[in-house]
Amino acid sequence: MADTATPNSAQDTAQHADEIDETLIEGPLYAKREQLYVQKVDGTFRRIKWAVLVLTLGVYYLLPFVRWDRGPNAPDQAVLIDFPARRFYFFFIEIWPQEIYYLTGLLILAAFVLFLMNAVAGRVWCGYLCPQTVWTDLFLAVERFFEGDRRERIKLYNGGWTGNRVARTSGKHFVWLMIAWWTGGAWVLYFADAPKLVWELATLQAPAVAYIWIGILTFTTYTLAGFMREQVCTYMCPWPRIQAALTDEHALNVTYKVDRGEPRGSLKKAKALREHGVTAGDCIDCNQCVAVCPTGVDIRDGMQLGCVQCGLCIDACDGVMDKIGRPRGLIAYDSEYNLERREAGLPEEKPKIVRARTILYVVLIAGISLFMVWHLAVRSSLDVSALHDRNPVYVLLSDGSIRNAYTVRVANKELEERTFTLSVEGLEGVAMEAVGAENLDPDTLSVTVGPTRTRELRVLLTRTPAPDAPESREIAFVFETADGSEAAVARDHFIQPAR
Repeated sequence: MADTATPNSAQDTAQHADEIDETLIEGPLYAKREQLYVQKVDGTFRRIKWAVLVLTLGVYYLLPFVRWDRGPNAPDQAVLIDFPARRFYFFFIEIWPQEIYYLTGLLILAAFVLFLMNAVAGRVWCGYLCPQTVWTDLFLAVERFFEGDRRERIKLYNGGWTGNRVARTSGKHFVWLMIAWWTGGAWVLYFADAPKLVWELATLQAPAVAYIWIGILTFTTYTLAGFMREQVCTYMCPWPRIQAALTDEHALNVTYKVDRGEPRGSLKKAKALREHGVTAGDCIDCNQCVAVCPTGVDIRDGMQLGCVQCGLCIDACDGVMDKIGRPRGLIAYDSEYNLERREAGLPEEKPKIVRARTILYVVLIAGISLFMVWHLAVRSSLDVSALHDRNPVYVLLSDGSIRNAYTVRVANKELEERTFTLSVEGLEGVAMEAVGAENLDPDTLSVTVGPTRTRELRVLLTRTPAPDAPESREIAFVFETADGSEAAVARDHFIQPAR
């Protein structure tokens, strides 16, 4: 019988595997999005999220109207990206196009701050500070104001399109559009004088590009925060996939304590089991943690791509534990390391916030920050550059002398007009002239540059070739203030025919 059963068993197994494979192939590639009805929750993490929302949106919407006096020849908007003047103003800091490396430094700094946040508390950025999260929270609050909390909203949506639903939904979408419109409007205010641009926008006198960008940002904010919500976090955002490769077993993440919560059951069932000395979990399967999740994740299923680590499920679960008389912390910020220790029957350890990974990130953040601050503190208000003509590299004059031509630029970063002297070092017996500059003597030119302006000079250097001179010789264009308090150098080469 064993000989006959074995082939039949193998055939059944193969047939079953084929059925499974066929089922997987025939199944939908993408699941249809289900409407989420997010329930209101109160608690510590919800209050933190409200505070972050008010702070971040307050800064975003109001910062363009903050004034900062820089003097008579500079704009007085505290934060301004001035494309026509090619300047970026941030309170007392002024960044020129040549200083784009500061932006690079900020991006690197932001990356390491994000890595540090991930090493300490997982996707804490996603749960509290991400713009998608902040605006989604605001849109949810508006939705709850017009349509009620979860149960009322489910009842409203399942009741068909009544006059009550039309009125509530219309009010919700109108406020959503106003928030989205002001979000786009606030963004363009960072690129022009805010009060003036607001007046121009209101009187339809603003540039067309301002209306275009307001329209684009209104549409994206309305769509992403109003309709796509959890889909942005789960499918569109790359950070969940990146952070999974950066995290470790000591990072704090929102965690369901399986060892304490299982086996789950109703409150009455758990009470009866405990009365008979049988182990029962603290989880009563109330699904409140799922109801309050903005992405619809069941944290009891473990770490998932859709979980943004906002902690709202912690508030919901703690509230339930208070009502049934069980200790808080069934869902809490915890590490995988402690989860494994509890499963092995070992006691928990304190979170290891200070470890090699976090120390490295803190050192890198501090080092980059200090370097940028130091560089800003010692940077010169005078910037020069020189570019040798490429074709021809030199001109042979009728008297046998050699002439090289250069394009020299000098930038005056001060808020007042300044006069500089230009001289050449590294080359003897050279005559210098420049279009638009005043000749003080054969070796020196006087150049005047307006406040926060750049001036371009066409400089000609002429000298009699020396038989023993090299074909190419390094020279330095030296700009110096009239009082000698500041100087800047641009280096290039003087080229003559080979002998």
